[in-house]
Amino acid sequence: MRPSQNGPTNKWTTLPSKIALKTANDTQLLEPPRFQPVLVEPRTEPCIGESFRVSSALPKAGPMNSKPILFRPWALGLMMTLLQIIVAVGLIAPEGPLSYRYDTLIQHDSYWFANIVDRGYETTVPPISHKMMEVSNVAFFPAYPAIAAVLHYGLRLSIYDALLVTAQAAAWGFWSYFFLFCERWNISPLLQFFGALSILAHPTAFFLVAGYSESLFMMGLFGFMFWSTAEGKGAKALAVLHGSLMSATRIVGIPCAAYPVVQTVFRDGWRGLVEVRCWWRRYATPAGLMVGATLGAGLFFFYCLLRWGRWDMYMLTQQSGWAIIPDYLAVFKPSSYHWLVPALNNPTEASQMTMTLGGILLLAVILCELLPVVRRRFPGTTRVGFYFCAAVIYYISVSGVASVEMESMLRYEFCVHALIVLAILHFLHQLPAPRLWVRASGMAAIALLSAAGLSVQGWYVWNFTRGNWVA
Repeated sequence: MRPSQNGPTNKWTTLPSKIALKTANDTQLLEPPRFQPVLVEPRTEPCIGESFRVSSALPKAGPMNSKPILFRPWALGLMMTLLQIIVAVGLIAPEGPLSYRYDTLIQHDSYWFANIVDRGYETTVPPISHKMMEVSNVAFFPAYPAIAAVLHYGLRLSIYDALLVTAQAAAWGFWSYFFLFCERWNISPLLQFFGALSILAHPTAFFLVAGYSESLFMMGLFGFMFWSTAEGKGAKALAVLHGSLMSATRIVGIPCAAYPVVQTVFRDGWRGLVEVRCWWRRYATPAGLMVGATLGAGLFFFYCLLRWGRWDMYMLTQQSGWAIIPDYLAVFKPSSYHWLVPALNNPTEASQMTMTLGGILLLAVILCELLPVVRRRFPGTTRVGFYFCAAVIYYISVSGVASVEMESMLRYEFCVHALIVLAILHFLHQLPAPRLWVRASGMAAIALLSAAGLSVQGWYVWNFTRGNWVA
């Protein structure tokens, strides 16, 4: 029973004490509590009937994208993209008219994409034993040249402009999804700034705005991860759309399609795997997203089968023209790792060193997540999918380029770098605020490393826009 509000006043209320006063049947606080009330969510119903003595119910997961898609992430993504274009074209590209400076972002692999846009896929069966795009050009996945072809034939853009607009629009999408993840996790603006700086300062980040497929693949990957873990109307359809684009852009997108299944398995733990009766309820949607995300690559392989009678024509062309012979044990061979300081004018040495540093960073982060104190205090179920995709991309990239002395690994590792940075931002957000000197030291270290990375990137952009091979 609550005491009557008209009753006699407690004689102790005049004391300045903050200690609770206990009356007959209840406790009266002289000051309101400092803490917000805790809302207890109802537990979900178990998938197994009440006759079973152990309940399989799990706490209901809250929506991961409860905030609406705001204007800010897209505006920041556009700013980052324009910044990259302005620096590359306006400051570093060789002298000449603006259109000429802009077209210097078309180099090397870009000419192969332009050839596909102009002529479509052509090859002999089997492919020729050396690089000749006029004879065999089925060495690249179709999404990037297909979208550029739509812009070329639909909007009458030149082939080079269509390739660059496609890549730069995809770069805008990638940066926007980076900031959308930050908004979803409530990452502070300071952490967002240093996270974006860490990605921007990677020596090969300029490939996002060059005539290459990196930006389209990364936009598809980040969009797939974002929408597959989102709730709301159309989220799953957008996830399948981004996933199909991802797998139709790069072959490493095929295993990355397992991201929603990996996320669900680690979220539910062993209990979800043991309860066979609940598999359909728990894993039907993630499995459907995984299958849908592989449609892009599947349609490409089916096209190759119908036209040339070989679904693996892409692999055959890579093996014949590029001497790409996959070595799936390369990651486990000590001879694959190189401990040397690369020369600035030797991109192959830079790729070899990047392969070593990228492997060490990925292994260190995963081992840190496996520490009991980290697993107990900072659960990483949200980050496990990022580590999975990073590990898959790293493994397949190393396996593919091991036969050519790790050539281009510097560029392939960039996507791994971006995934690890985003996962680290989520981890740092969970940590309690460190002391001022710790934050200052961390910011200074990132600033110094970013300055070094931007300097190397500037050198690579200078060489790339003048036709030299970089990665």
